[in-house]
Amino acid sequence: MAHFREYDPQKDRNAVHRIWKEVGWLEEGQETAADEFIDATRAFVADIDGEAECLVATVPGTIQYLEEDLPFSGVASVATSRIARKKGFAKRLTALAVARAVADGAFVSGLGMFEQGFYNQLGYGTGSYEHLASFDPSTLKVDIDARVPSRLTKNDWEKVHESRIHRKRSHGMCNLLPPQCTKVEMTWSKKAFGLGYFDDNGDLTHHMWFDAEKVENGPYQVNWIAYRTDQQFLELMALLRTLGDQVRLIRMCEPPNIQLQDLLEKPFKSQQLTEKSEYENRMQAIAFWQVRILDLCRCLKKTHLSGEEVSFNLELSDPLETVLDTDLPWQGISGCYIVVLGPDSSAEEGKDKTLPTLKASVGAFTRMWLGVCPASGLAVTDDLSGSEELLHDLDQILCIPEPHLDWEF
Repeated sequence: MAHFREYDPQKDRNAVHRIWKEVGWLEEGQETAADEFIDATRAFVADIDGEAECLVATVPGTIQYLEEDLPFSGVASVATSRIARKKGFAKRLTALAVARAVADGAFVSGLGMFEQGFYNQLGYGTGSYEHLASFDPSTLKVDIDARVPSRLTKNDWEKVHESRIHRKRSHGMCNLLPPQCTKVEMTWSKKAFGLGYFDDNGDLTHHMWFDAEKVENGPYQVNWIAYRTDQQFLELMALLRTLGDQVRLIRMCEPPNIQLQDLLEKPFKSQQLTEKSEYENRMQAIAFWQVRILDLCRCLKKTHLSGEEVSFNLELSDPLETVLDTDLPWQGISGCYIVVLGPDSSAEEGKDKTLPTLKASVGAFTRMWLGVCPASGLAVTDDLSGSEELLHDLDQILCIPEPHLDWEF
């Protein structure tokens, strides 16, 4: 009934506009930005009678695992038209896009989910909670004064992208490599603006990009924040404070390794006084992204952990293999492996009868490996099981920082 193929801009552009408008992602006047975004991705469509009715697009990037950068593929768009729902097109097309990303060299894939459960069918596991902070900027406590910043406009997209790519990064943070990704994000909203600081060489060292729901009093949304040093982060917080005379509420995702409550004056009082108001101060936790390993052996080769080695058999199941077309060379990563976790980790196909066995889905194993949840917790809530001794040893060796992608897509 449907034909799955690569996106053809000359043939499919208008159909993709229609799909995005039907799902509420595209408004009149945003078509050019949408085209630039899709042109920067590797996109696939499912067509019915020659007309595209489903689109999946992936973006190349990197994800940091401790001190290592791994090739990454971000599933940046999955959209199905109104006439093609509940036919399995999105699932099959995403599986195809993931297989192509493997062929292009990706070790890990990630995405933002519309609801938990759907992408689990393709082997994805839920990532860490992100803290969404809403606060009055005048309550920020920072012991420095911000210098006068530079205005950033949509014409600065190349410098902004470079600033994002070279920001301070930590475990789990990803970069999307095509500059057009940043350009499109900057041009999407009519009320967006940026503030930042350049060094003597003209490089944008630290900045924030905003979206203003209501320009006069806010709320203002910090779409992203990028900095290279701790002092630069504090200067950006001081800059936010200067907006507090007029703007009543800032919303932003808490940066990795930072607890924003440390920088807020009387946060509980502010929450109580503003409760249920338009400018409610609060902290919300939500896990909205998912990841999965695409190449187990290469991921573990790049995994260098502190502590005594843990060796075990891994019986890994990958639900994606039931979705992929059988003629594709990559069929997921189900199988039996001998795994070593430690300073020099590894995975190779096989089984050692002298070792304990861990049984896991690829989504659950990815969550454990990345540090989203410990093995002992995943054994309770996810598809992962092993002896108590093995789970304890895995908890110890994988005691690593909590991962955060820090780039929404």
